[in-house]
Amino acid sequence: MLLYWENSYEIVLTLMERYPDVPVESVGMDQLYRMIVELPEFADDPRLANEGILRDILREWYEEESSE
Repeated sequence: MLLYWENSYEIVLTLMERYPDVPVESVGMDQLYRMIVELPEFADDPRLANEGILRDILREWYEEESSE
């Protein structure tokens, strides 16, 4: 499945699978951006990212981790 910025939940699941030992609380915006655009499944334009998109993905990742 190809990932685009609007697929935040799928991006989160992929990040959790790819980086299971990374504590989400320690991930900064720049690191998160690099982690996402380096995913083999990521197919969107990296230049479309903005702080709001990254913040939403980070929040969703934190919430998903907290619910387990």
